Amino acid sequence: MVYFIDVIIPVPLQKLFTYKISAAEAQFLKVGMRVAVPFGKSKIYTGIVYHIHNNAPVAYEAKDIQQILDDSPIVNDIQLQLWNWMASYYMCTLGDVMRAALPSAFILESETVITLNTVKTFDESILKDDEFLVFEALHHQSTLKIHDISNILDKKNVLPVIKRLIEKDAIIVEEEVYEKYIPKLVRYVKLHTHFSSEKELHNLLDELSRAPKQRDVIMTLFSISAKTKKPVKVSDLANESGASSSIIKALIDKGVLEEYHIQTDRVQYIGDETENSKLLNEAQKTALSEINESFKTHQVTLLHGVTSSGKTEVYVKLIEAVLEKGKQVLYLLPEIALTTQLVTRLQNYFGEQVSVFHSKYSAHERVEVWNHVLRNSAKAKIVLGARSSIFLPFNNLGLIIVDEEHEQSFKQFDPAPRYHARDTAVVLAHMHQAKTLLGSATPSLESYFNAQQGKYGLVEIATRFNDVLMPDIELVDIKEKLKKKRMKGHFSDRLIEEMTETLKEGHQVILFQNRRGFSPIVECKTCGHAPQCPNCDVSLTYHQYRNQLRCHYCGYHAAMLQDCEACGSQDLDNKGFGTEQIEEEVKVLFPDYKVARMDLDTTRGKYGYEKIITALEQQEIDVLVGTQMLTKGLDFRNVKLVGIMNADTMLNFPDFRAHERSFQLMLQVAGRAGRTEERGKVLIQTYNPHHNILQQVSTNNYIEMFNEQMNDRYNFKYPPVYKQIKVTLKHKDYNRVETASIWYAKSLRQVFKENILGPEAPPIARIRNQFHKNILVKIPKQQSLAKTKEAIIKINNSFLSVKDFRSVKVILNVDNF
Repeated sequence: MVYFIDVIIPVPLQKLFTYKISAAEAQFLKVGMRVAVPFGKSKIYTGIVYHIHNNAPVAYEAKDIQQILDDSPIVNDIQLQLWNWMASYYMCTLGDVMRAALPSAFILESETVITLNTVKTFDESILKDDEFLVFEALHHQSTLKIHDISNILDKKNVLPVIKRLIEKDAIIVEEEVYEKYIPKLVRYVKLHTHFSSEKELHNLLDELSRAPKQRDVIMTLFSISAKTKKPVKVSDLANESGASSSIIKALIDKGVLEEYHIQTDRVQYIGDETENSKLLNEAQKTALSEINESFKTHQVTLLHGVTSSGKTEVYVKLIEAVLEKGKQVLYLLPEIALTTQLVTRLQNYFGEQVSVFHSKYSAHERVEVWNHVLRNSAKAKIVLGARSSIFLPFNNLGLIIVDEEHEQSFKQFDPAPRYHARDTAVVLAHMHQAKTLLGSATPSLESYFNAQQGKYGLVEIATRFNDVLMPDIELVDIKEKLKKKRMKGHFSDRLIEEMTETLKEGHQVILFQNRRGFSPIVECKTCGHAPQCPNCDVSLTYHQYRNQLRCHYCGYHAAMLQDCEACGSQDLDNKGFGTEQIEEEVKVLFPDYKVARMDLDTTRGKYGYEKIITALEQQEIDVLVGTQMLTKGLDFRNVKLVGIMNADTMLNFPDFRAHERSFQLMLQVAGRAGRTEERGKVLIQTYNPHHNILQQVSTNNYIEMFNEQMNDRYNFKYPPVYKQIKVTLKHKDYNRVETASIWYAKSLRQVFKENILGPEAPPIARIRNQFHKNILVKIPKQQSLAKTKEAIIKINNSFLSVKDFRSVKVILNVDNF
């Protein structure tokens, strides 16, 4: 009997590919194992076994697989179920989901290896100069990779040279597959077994009396072994004895010491005994019992607790209950910055049962967490992570907590799958028959709407922990202040007054400005020219710390101009302001205090967040200036004042969610103030203090904001009342995108009539030299979502079959939050 397997390959193609396997392989293989398979003319990919069967493919002849890469499945059935749901819901392929789901170290890539053809004798005189250089290099080195040849010839495209050498039978080309994950090995030493008897040991010590340093190393080894009763690391031995590694090596070479290696995890919890979780106050106890009640009737519950109401302690109690049942917990956070603070808190309670998973971890560290979760190991009972952690191979999930569920960082925009981690988490929990808890001080309209409709349970905590008062929020009219000449730079007299008082009392200040860099526009005062990005339709932002102009969309950068490119005038002016400029101004206004900045530029390294957060917690920083990274659930005990530099930039953003987002952002920033005994103060600088949203923020009135925004959503048919799918078309030729988008919108209108908006150019119409056009499909509640997607996919396939449109990239974004 002939056996076949269907394989998921990490390429964006709709269908799975079928390969031939032997009967023995069919016996050994299981769904979810990795296999290396040939694809196309010479590529080798890592595929995941999806189905084992006996049906040969009709359209092509099945190739044999190259090798089996695993002894047991690394992807389980529930994960494959989730991948299928994501591919159909978010309108992408299983290959896209696989690429996003697996740590890159699991997806082996083939590399082209070039060797000399030793079978034939070869006449070197027929070679051209560049061919001869490669041929000569292969005499000195047995194999070369493509990038080695690029370096030798100092060319990017070396394929024509390789092709000519193959035609002349001078070289052989093979594809080699590399296993990317390398376990971490730690060197240990022990005394050689020769010296186990007392007599031999005495002889050894006598012999070493002439080499006192080596003798010291042996004596230190004894004392460490006696103290710890554990294997001794080479590094520990070197530190304790003060000996250099050459002395230890000499002892190993002599056969006195024996070295061996033990595989260890790259990320380890080093901590004391765990402490008990805190006792809950009355409001938290009530919330906890209401959540447990709600879970009896609802799969999903929304916890709406004001900032600093102690939601984390409620989560801890829920986690304890789930761990007692022997189940796993997934704790999702929107931002890596948050994990640093939370890991410490959770590890104090749960010790090494907590694993962390996010993109700042190396590929090897992620593989280790993946393996712990797969084996349901004690080290991964609780997984704390950013959105990608929903892909981990849970097999016994009991609870998913989505903290700060309103955050837009949970949505992935590029590349596919363009999924929303909160919604995917709800589906994943349903597959595991687990519960989901969504927590936020400012819930998204979608979640609150679902709670109002009875789809989700709703639990509220209305008071802060220890009955601390909510911060006093004051709106400062900067239009008025400018008229009366009461502004110093971007600071009103009220803000300076409050900052002076707060700093004198020894408290800390946070200043929020949602733009990084020094100033978003550099303008010539003579002719009005502003330098633009050559690849995008945006002005370049001036970054003072590097003296550079940078584009925040494509990363293009150039040195700061000394004179205007258009008219040569040296009278250049900065318009607008970013975090760098605020930092500069604070240093001038308050020279005696320490100022720091937290934005994308200052948190680039793996521990970038940790350094700044720790410095603020330990009160080494007096004033912290930052972007929206600051808004996310961080807990600073000594911050008394929060200043929002300009509220209007957020409110006037061209997006139907701008008001909801502004409300969330401002209330979250305000929530960082006065989290202990003293009441905090928040100053919001604005040109329009009578704006509804600002009034609602100042009175912390979520319900009023919700009702007003929902009214707009009903009137204008936006989510959560209507679902929506955004179709984006991109191409470097403007006319082609224009024609293609008109064709696409027309086809959609024939099917969906009036519920299509566009095609319309977005606010930034060109990014990375690609022109963009957007079409919005609105889907009423009574219309079938599955049928709508089918219709869109049909139109998309017809679109791609038109020769002129084939080069236009189409992006389908479901629920483009």
